Amino acid sequence: MDIRHYFNTLQSVLNDVPFNVVDQVVDVLMAANRNGNVVYICGNGGSAATATHFGCDLAKRPIVAGQPRFRVVALTDNNALMTALSNDIGYDAVFSEQLLPLVRPGDVLIGISGSGNSKNVVNAVQVAKEAGATTIGFCGYDGGKLKQAVDVPVHIDCNVMAMVEDVHLVLEHAICERLLALNMEAAERSLVSEA
Repeated sequence: MDIRHYFNTLQSVLNDVPFNVVDQVVDVLMAANRNGNVVYICGNGGSAATATHFGCDLAKRPIVAGQPRFRVVALTDNNALMTALSNDIGYDAVFSEQLLPLVRPGDVLIGISGSGNSKNVVNAVQVAKEAGATTIGFCGYDGGKLKQAVDVPVHIDCNVMAMVEDVHLVLEHAICERLLALNMEAAERSLVSEA
């Protein structure tokens, strides 16, 4: 594929992002933050990299003095635990087993799967839902099982994995920028009310 064609196609995919659903993600994350709940994130391969990136950005980018910080755990980041669970139980349980002792009602799980059919991500969603957490799924292609399993599906209707991953990464950046703006607005309101 020619590079210019790639960018033109990617632009058309970006134009079709379901922004109303992305707004729901922002609302869910902000509510979890205000209530002191934990956000968990998981994915495989490129989606694992996005999960780690999202966890980093969510922990750092929205920081505003006087506003609560996000409590976030990327389930992709403990290599020793991931390999132990994969070896001893099976890779399909690598995220769900991590969640079992941690996830609580009101927490949030973000599962990222380009195909929407990553068994370990779908299994993690099931554990999170059983615990009373809100589930968000970033998926591509036809949405797969993940789209049907989560409370808030962010479905990128594209059959090119690289572009699905591109859009997921752009969305996590945009979401964190929006959360920063909301924290700044809340801080300004606090200053006005104290004056």
